[in-house]
Amino acid sequence: MASRDDQILTNDYVKENSTNVGHVEHPHTPTSSDGPASPKTPYREHGPLIDRSVTAENLTKRAYNSGLLWPRIRHTLRAPFSEFMGTFILIMFGDGVVAQTLLSENAGGDYQSVSWGWGLGVMLGVYASGISGAHINPAVTFANCVFRKFPWKMFLPYAIAQVLGAMCASAVVYGNYRSAIIAFEGGPDILTVPGYSDTATAGIFCTYPQSYMTTTGQFFSEFIASSLLMFLIYTLKDDANLGAGPLTPLGLFFIIFGIGACWGWETGYAINLARDFGPRLVSYMIGYGPEVWRAGNYYFWVPMVSPFLGCLFGGFLYDLLLFTGESPINSPYMGLYRFVPWMDNKEYDGRRWDPEDMKTEKSLA
Repeated sequence: MASRDDQILTNDYVKENSTNVGHVEHPHTPTSSDGPASPKTPYREHGPLIDRSVTAENLTKRAYNSGLLWPRIRHTLRAPFSEFMGTFILIMFGDGVVAQTLLSENAGGDYQSVSWGWGLGVMLGVYASGISGAHINPAVTFANCVFRKFPWKMFLPYAIAQVLGAMCASAVVYGNYRSAIIAFEGGPDILTVPGYSDTATAGIFCTYPQSYMTTTGQFFSEFIASSLLMFLIYTLKDDANLGAGPLTPLGLFFIIFGIGACWGWETGYAINLARDFGPRLVSYMIGYGPEVWRAGNYYFWVPMVSPFLGCLFGGFLYDLLLFTGESPINSPYMGLYRFVPWMDNKEYDGRRWDPEDMKTEKSLA
């Protein structure tokens, strides 16, 4: 049962909005009689992405759902849920376009279609998961923890949500295309992996390298693509540079499309542990067998490790050469002073280092 304070808040809210019961006015289309939308309107939009204000969040939570179990669970796990759905949408479009192109024998698409599909998947996944920051990639979350003070305690929940989202989406893609896979492979009990069959379909779900690729070549192909990804993400998000603002999802579409068109052929441009490992695990579970781990001279570990190092390097390169805001790179010894206590009080060029200086300079920029 709601508390007395909650009941008073609910009654006050109903009185203030009695002329609009059952109807929330869109903030960009106020009526001439009512004037602008009230700043207390729950779920009010702020710009092109839905960003519930603190006032609306608190009002809605207390007035409508403070005594309900599921809204409390959702409030606690909203960020991981957001990453789950963002990655789910990414894989639905990405694995979906690969399935359609392969199983139709290029009648329903070609390599450029695959680049378009993955680009759209990232863009729409980012729109869906803006609440949590739209990482949809454990390597991006990791780089943000290192360079942008994203809470380390959120790294594991984000990574788990991203992997689970990718797994669920790949299972949906398999269920939808199962009949086509059976026809393409030549039988209901035939599921094969690239390198072991001319009609392999495991590549629908995860990446496999070209047969001529060495392990070193595989690693650096993924490393370069991941470095480009992170460097360009920080480029889009840096308002002291040109910045993309609300067009960031569109910019990400072009980044992924470009990486796929220019760097994707050799290894399939996984650049994302969740995107590769989650669907790979599902493909193993549905019957593709241990070859999903053995193929490409045990290539499976490359998309698990290389994106982390690549994104770390891409973020480091951007902050080292271009970024002037708050970053470990812009602190003494590139942030290593945090691990050596005596460095905190050391003077640099005649002045004592204060981490708050970076915040002040950033606000004045």
